[in-house]
Amino acid sequence: MDNGFDLLNIRIAVDFDGTIVENAYPSIGKEKLFAFSTLKELEKRGAKLILWTFRTGKELEEAVEFCRQHGIEFYAVNKNYPEEVFNEQTVSRKIDVDIYIDDKNLGGFPGWSQVWQMLFPYEIQEEMAKRKILRAGNIFRRIFRKWTRK
Repeated sequence: MDNGFDLLNIRIAVDFDGTIVENAYPSIGKEKLFAFSTLKELEKRGAKLILWTFRTGKELEEAVEFCRQHGIEFYAVNKNYPEEVFNEQTVSRKIDVDIYIDDKNLGGFPGWSQVWQMLFPYEIQEEMAKRKILRAGNIFRRIFRKWTRK
């Protein structure tokens, strides 16, 4: 069964403030629930994570170090690939990735558990089925029991 995206070499741009941590810029906010566990699992599955943030200078270094202390080493930071040298004449500010995870999305940031469900919808269904939570036939029979009894 298809379990969502094949993440081998998929590039994912991830914002920092408001996405990995609560927005407290220029300080570093509290870690968002499931942020680092989700990022670690994405990395484990072969995704190339790129930190894509407004931060620069000292604030950027602090964010990168904060992530490093929580077990995330980004493939690149504010770049398409590690060796890229920014030159506004030849390089766009927009990152060339497959997926963007950002709190500025239309509708805002849905939370890391919802991000996981979007990327791997079948895994959630399979897990629920294993736990006998998702049994369409049984749920249907329970809801419509009075009409299905003979």
